[in-house]
Amino acid sequence: MSVTMKNFALLWTDPAGVPRASRVSYDDASARRRGEELLAGGASRVEIVTVKPGELPEPRL
Repeated sequence: MSVTMKNFALLWTDPAGVPRASRVSYDDASARRRGEELLAGGASRVEIVTVKPGELPEPRL
């Protein structure tokens, strides 16, 4: 049985209202932990998105 690796990235809006996107990809547990850190730091609209290896999302406008 093979294991399929999934990569995740984060999109969020920082406390100043600027849309941001992660510049690294995470595994599921790490993405969830980072999302919690962002929320605790005052970020809003935190979203975890699935990405392909080598690809990263652009910030929402």
